[in-house]
Amino acid sequence: MSRNAEINLRVDLDDENLPTRILWDATEAQTEGPKACQSMLLSLWDSENKTTVGIDLWTTDTTIDDMNLHFYQVIHKLADTYQRATSNAEVAERIHAFGTEFGDAVGLVGNDPAAETEQDNAAAESARMT
Repeated sequence: MSRNAEINLRVDLDDENLPTRILWDATEAQTEGPKACQSMLLSLWDSENKTTVGIDLWTTDTTIDDMNLHFYQVIHKLADTYQRATSNAEVAERIHAFGTEFGDAVGLVGNDPAAETEQDNAAAESARMT
């Protein structure tokens, strides 16, 4: 039996059309009602035209430190998703390695407990999949 699920986004803009607030909600989210976030990267694959379309937004009050941590975690999440989608552990590890290099370059690796936890979780997930 098929069913539908929805993901909704609401972006509040200032007078210069810059995001001041981003809210998201999903029919299958674990919590009720809209949830706020400060940045988002949405990538959609157009298989007919063989191209990726993206919506990348961040609020005017997003800090560089938060953006660095967001990208660090996204890179590792991308590696995990790539591994699940392709079963190519070698390339997934290369993506993880790049994520670690990125984290080091922006001062996250070795300095940020949240980043280390995310990296440890990503490494454990990759190990379970191999």
